[in-house]
Amino acid sequence: MNNRRQKIRQTTLLISFLLFPVTIFYFSPFLIIWGASLGIITGSFITFTSLFILSLFLGRAFCGWACPTGGVQEYCFRVNDGKTRDGRYNWIKYFIFVPWITIIALMAISAGGFTRVDPLFLTKYGVSISEPFMYIIYYGILFSTILVAMLAGKRANCHYFCFMAPFMVIGTKIKNFFRWPSLHLKANKELCTQCKLCKNCPMSLNVKEKVLKEDMHDFECILCGKCVDSCPKGAIEYSFGVPKRGN
Repeated sequence: MNNRRQKIRQTTLLISFLLFPVTIFYFSPFLIIWGASLGIITGSFITFTSLFILSLFLGRAFCGWACPTGGVQEYCFRVNDGKTRDGRYNWIKYFIFVPWITIIALMAISAGGFTRVDPLFLTKYGVSISEPFMYIIYYGILFSTILVAMLAGKRANCHYFCFMAPFMVIGTKIKNFFRWPSLHLKANKELCTQCKLCKNCPMSLNVKEKVLKEDMHDFECILCGKCVDSCPKGAIEYSFGVPKRGN
C-alpha cells in the first residue's frame, strides 16, 4: 500500500483549499458570463479552457489532485462517507452546463465577440476575496459544497453540480476517440484477490467490477490513485499510453 502518494495528494488538495480565497474567482462560472457580456476573456475563462486542454492528456486528474472544493468534500468523508447513487443523477451537471454554455455564447455574440483578455477581471491585485463582504460569496460556496457532500455522499458536488467536470469529461471523450497517449488506470484481473480494499473510491465507483473486466475506464474517475495505492497485489496501476478502451 502506497500511503506516501496519497499523503502528497491530500497535501496538494489542502494547499489548493487554503488558497481558495485567492483563486475562487478564477473558478467562477458567473464571471465568465459577466466577462462575455463585455467581450472580455476572464481568468475563469482561461482556467476552464486550460482544464479542458489538460484533460486531453490527463483526464480528470485535476479533480483528484488539485480541486479546492474536491478537497473540502474529501474532508467531509469523516461525517458522511456514504456512496453516491450509482451515477443515476450524474446527468444533473450537464443539465446545468448546456444552458450555461449557451448563455456565455449569447453574451459574447451580443458584445460583438471577445475583444480583450483580462485575467484579473474584478480581482484586486489578483486576489479574489479582497474585501470583507466578499467572504459572503466564499462562505456561501463553501457551505453549499459541504452541505451537499454531507447529505448526498462522497464528492456529490463533483457528480451532480460541478461546472468544470463537463469540460474534462468532454476532453476525456475526445482523447479516447482519437486514442492518443494519455494518463489512465489499467488492471490485471489475474492479480486480483477480491479483497475489496479498493472499495474506498472517493467517487463511489465499483472498482472491483472494473478490475475483473480489466476495463478501468469511467468518465467519473478522477485518477486520484486511491485504488492503486490500496491494492496489496498491484492489480491496478497508473499508465501513460493508449487506453485499452476508447469509449
